[in-house]
Amino acid sequence: MSDLELARIHAGVVTLTDARRKEHRVVELEPFEIGVYPVTEEQLADVLDVPMRHPRRPASDLSWLRAVHFCNAASEWEGLDRVYLFDGEDVSWDTTADGYRLPTEAEWEFACRAGSAGPHYAPLADAAWTSADGVPTPQDVGGKLPNLNGLFDTLGNVWEWCWDLLDPARYDDYRVFRGGGFADDAWSVRASVRRGGAPRMHHEDVGLRLARGAFDIPGEAQGWSAQGDRERAVQDGPLPSGWTPRRQ
Repeated sequence: MSDLELARIHAGVVTLTDARRKEHRVVELEPFEIGVYPVTEEQLADVLDVPMRHPRRPASDLSWLRAVHFCNAASEWEGLDRVYLFDGEDVSWDTTADGYRLPTEAEWEFACRAGSAGPHYAPLADAAWTSADGVPTPQDVGGKLPNLNGLFDTLGNVWEWCWDLLDPARYDDYRVFRGGGFADDAWSVRASVRRGGAPRMHHEDVGLRLARGAFDIPGEAQGWSAQGDRERAVQDGPLPSGWTPRRQ
């Protein structure tokens, strides 16, 4: 398998915004590692024994479930402890395991910003593949400028799955993806933009970026907690019009 190159990200603080709830949340992060590039078609093919057509393009059209399976398979490939535990399609995170995993939202945004307070870490045309480029597919990784953490393609090219639930009160088990894609306009390709989809959903502009880092407290890490998910899932009264009914 081609190297899964990771960058070490220092400890720091990031502020996350929840537009629906009109909330701002400050998260203190411990050091962690994150992929220099999105996972490529070549890396996905090597680990999961699936066909590839364009080795250096980001692996895309991936569901969240396939993304977490890939993380476990990559950990096994390199002799690391698996991070994710499966009960059918219910997935839990063993936060004490040090294998490959998806970043949390807080990790992703902190790593993407690389100290920038604005929506982009560089002029967007230089940093990201977007609709302004007029390309019909994801492009080879590393073709635009990296940020100050040395990460390529965090903005544009393909959205990247994170571990976190999007908004469990409204969207049940939808998971977050971040960063924008090759077909998106500038408004969507910003460090703070949140989108998401069901765990089985897959689109041609959604892929993943690996992270690593273990933590001492079970069920809690880097701005995420299982208890927090349960609290955010509570919705008093009838669901507003247009909301996705939660599974019973």
